[in-house]
Amino acid sequence: MKSIIKTLLFLMSFIAIQAPVYAQCAMCRASIENNVSNGETSIGAGLNMGILYLFAMPYLIAAFIGYFWYRNAKKRKSKFIFHGEKY
Repeated sequence: MKSIIKTLLFLMSFIAIQAPVYAQCAMCRASIENNVSNGETSIGAGLNMGILYLFAMPYLIAAFIGYFWYRNAKKRKSKFIFHGEKY
């Protein structure tokens, strides 16, 4: 139980404390620079958030699959233990 609480606290602190990350491809950067020179700055922030969203999703999906795999493996292992004896 303690390890679950520690893990949740770590994940919550990791999510709460984020450094601003700005990553763009060359084509996106040119598009943003063109829009900024025309006076429109809101597109850049939205594009950066979209890039970060696309970056994070595969890792979150892998984490969920890993968690459910671990949970099912733990349940299967506990089925084979009967009165302290392993079968």
